[in-house]
Amino acid sequence: MMTHTFQPTRFAWAGILLILTLLASCQTVLEPKPVDLLIDELVLNAPNDVEPVRIGMYNALRSSAAPTIIAGDFTSDYIQFNGTFTDYQELGTKRITAANGAVSALWGSLYRTIYVTNFVLQNLPKVSGVTEATRKSVTAEAKFLRAWAYFIATYTYGDVPLITGTDQIANRNVGRTARATILTAVLADYQAALADLPAVTSASTNAITNGTYANQTTCRAALARFYLYQKNWAQAEQLAGQVIASGIYTLQPNYIDVVTKDFISESILEVGYALSDDPGTSNFGLNNLLVGRREVIPSNQLVVQLTSIQAGTRQQTMSFSTTNLRGNDNGWTVRKYGTASEDNNNIVLMRLAEMYLIRAEARAQQGKLTGTNGAIADLNVLRTRAKAPAIAATSQADVLLAVEQERVYELAFEGHRWYDLVRTGRAQAVMTAFSPNWKEAYLLWPIPQSEIQQNPALVGKQNPGY
Repeated sequence: MMTHTFQPTRFAWAGILLILTLLASCQTVLEPKPVDLLIDELVLNAPNDVEPVRIGMYNALRSSAAPTIIAGDFTSDYIQFNGTFTDYQELGTKRITAANGAVSALWGSLYRTIYVTNFVLQNLPKVSGVTEATRKSVTAEAKFLRAWAYFIATYTYGDVPLITGTDQIANRNVGRTARATILTAVLADYQAALADLPAVTSASTNAITNGTYANQTTCRAALARFYLYQKNWAQAEQLAGQVIASGIYTLQPNYIDVVTKDFISESILEVGYALSDDPGTSNFGLNNLLVGRREVIPSNQLVVQLTSIQAGTRQQTMSFSTTNLRGNDNGWTVRKYGTASEDNNNIVLMRLAEMYLIRAEARAQQGKLTGTNGAIADLNVLRTRAKAPAIAATSQADVLLAVEQERVYELAFEGHRWYDLVRTGRAQAVMTAFSPNWKEAYLLWPIPQSEIQQNPALVGKQNPGY
């Protein structure tokens, strides 16, 4: 999250991103509109085209950021409905349908990212005059971003189409691929990316570069999350530890900076916006939903948790106003996402605090609870930063519950909660207590109805319960 001293660089970066805003225009995800296909002829023909297309991949990633936060936190017990939009009424009241706009937005943005990375991987080898170093690094970034998109897709929707090319006729009739196969492809892409991404060895590179573009340590962080979801505790611990030990990212001394600033020192992967392209007023813009319209507000249950002594300064994720306190409105508002003129309108996809939480969970699962290399020590790093009491748990079960709770305190409204509950098998217990409308079907989002209508191979293959 960025300070004002970085502002000129931020606007310059965002200006470059606008070169390829046409990439955001495709509506049929597996069949890009003709305007996107013009990229084959007009954009990636010469070495000078490589950098704009590289930026275009990250631009595609940006479009998935807000819908990912919505999926992770609005599906779970973090929010209650407070507005007029049907999409968020469905999410808030746990009556999700396949026609939900947020469900379609995430699917579309993920496959848009996949399409652009496939385009780069197919066409970059054909461009002469590109240095071998550039070719390797851009190829690695494309594989990293494709893996990132597929990882989110399969943990959101289950079995999803595995698209590896850009042929629109072939792509318009691709069925669902088993999650295990998707994850095998994700791991292969991450491992290939790790070999050729640039190595950053210290924090000397500025926070914008460290957080915006993938490097080897970014990939290790993504792999740590991958192995956590796979319950490969040893690998998750090792990779999270490597990220922590790298020294590239450091925890902000004060938690309020996580809430109010862009491109902070602990940001591992972050997408940025400027005055000219801020999504805050869109139907999926986080500032619009959480602050402007307040379509959803922090649930009463979450308010109790974040205002407890155990959360410490992490209650700064929210603010309270008596002006909003009326009817079913509890008066609380999420503070993490500002407007384009503020200094906290970016979306952080990974930060160092998550690595401490991943390592703590992996260590606890292996029975490593106490001592300098134990789970409790990792949790207390974050509790110390938040001026919260030290962990009092001693048993493995209690430490694992403490990890779950610490993820609520530390990562609220960063898109993790629903995924955490599902991967740990805790969703049914937590969510049925939260809402009488919760049902097992909501362990996955539905395949968007629009995609089923456009892709014959998806007809009759909707997730159960929708």
